[in-house]
Amino acid sequence: MASMSLSLSSFILPSPIPHKNSTTKDAIFRFTRVSIAAPASKTTVYASSTRKPAPAPRTRNPKEKEFSQTLFFECMDKKPIKKKKKMKEKKNDPKVWVHTLPEVLSYRIHKKHWIIALQLFDLLREQPYYQPREDTYMKLIVLLGKSGQPHHANQLFNSIHEDGCENTELYTALIAAYCQNNLVNEALPILDEMMNLPRCQPDISTYSILVKALVDALKLEMVELLYDKMAERSIMPNTLIQNTVLSGYGKTRRFDQVEKIVSSMMESTSCKPDVWTMNTVISVFGDNGQIDMMEKWYEKFCNYGIQPQRSTFNTLIAAYGNQRMYDKMSSVMQTMRKVKCPWTTSTYNNVIEAFAALGDAKNMEHAFDQMCAEGLKADTKTFFCLINGYANAGIFHKVISSVSLAEKLEIPVNTSFYNAVISACAKEESFMEMERFFKHMKEKGCLPDNTTYSIMIEAYRKENMNDKIYYLEQEKKMMISDDKKLNELEETILG
Repeated sequence: MASMSLSLSSFILPSPIPHKNSTTKDAIFRFTRVSIAAPASKTTVYASSTRKPAPAPRTRNPKEKEFSQTLFFECMDKKPIKKKKKMKEKKNDPKVWVHTLPEVLSYRIHKKHWIIALQLFDLLREQPYYQPREDTYMKLIVLLGKSGQPHHANQLFNSIHEDGCENTELYTALIAAYCQNNLVNEALPILDEMMNLPRCQPDISTYSILVKALVDALKLEMVELLYDKMAERSIMPNTLIQNTVLSGYGKTRRFDQVEKIVSSMMESTSCKPDVWTMNTVISVFGDNGQIDMMEKWYEKFCNYGIQPQRSTFNTLIAAYGNQRMYDKMSSVMQTMRKVKCPWTTSTYNNVIEAFAALGDAKNMEHAFDQMCAEGLKADTKTFFCLINGYANAGIFHKVISSVSLAEKLEIPVNTSFYNAVISACAKEESFMEMERFFKHMKEKGCLPDNTTYSIMIEAYRKENMNDKIYYLEQEKKMMISDDKKLNELEETILG
């Protein structure tokens, strides 16, 4: 087995990793004089890629109930006050407790309570003092996009039309809401709609969002069509867009296109390559084991005048590590020292991951000890790699001790972390431990995914545990059904 000289031995001084406990309290609103469950009259219409023309401005019914701006009251969790006299003074001061309806709406948006935020917004639009604000619409659309509700964002545009707040930024935010939820095909008709609106013409930001979504979906032919539309409007792709497209061609192993784009960028006067171009290209070739091409383009970028950054060196280390080229990996790390570019947790994670894939527990532990000795904090990926490494080396008791150490250091855990642990248990055929961690991950709020169920079902299948396989399959179906019911409930609340 190849060995590695990392020049680390003189620094092996294991030391505990410092950590801090932090707790936060969320302020909670309680509405005392008005029910918020107002009918969602403005936003509850069926979404479609082509919206109907905006209706005539609505005339307000004089008998319609109006609410004062200072109708809502906040009862927030405060830090305990030792002197009761001061607490009484604060309770008697109305300025401390009164909040306007717009302020409450802003709070709900900040807390990502999208259902209540939409209901409050409908209520706000009924008030005589309401003035349309584009920034409010923008915040709502962004919230709905991040909450997985692009169709509700689309519905919100009926209110935008009524209030006359149409502009390029709002349409671009709506496109982003669809793209964030992998619905790029539904976002493209919105682009066509923008082209027919003089005040809402797409700009470089609009195209950048769409290009990224198409690249993520590996629809590169559509990217080329989008480039044609940009050219018709004299909009040239910038460096950010070109870097995104480069990563897409790299994922599909179209190396000729990668080289073609980079060469054109180096010749361009308006879209020059930057360090992210450099990182993208060497990552494309490095991830695919094209080490010679990676080194060739690394030299070209350096000669072009682009200085490598820490992320560049980390990418090189990862590429060499994946190919078990430990001498070159060590050389890059020494170069970082020479140019006074400190090693980071990410640097060590790449080294640990390289040894973990090989099951080289000795060198993996050596790198981990060195990281601790330098006072760097381990993160979720560090322990993910350690667990995989010990599993590959067949040292199961160290898998368990790594999980315990992660808990002691309060390392954030996620589904991928537990999948690594469950996979290690499956390799060891330790079904009791596997089931214990499966239960523990759910208690920690890390929902099992397809990978989790696949690992466990395959482990049970090898032992012909058909009853356990049946149970897991039923649980998986139930989780999918629960998600569907939750979405239906949200639709019912709003419509």
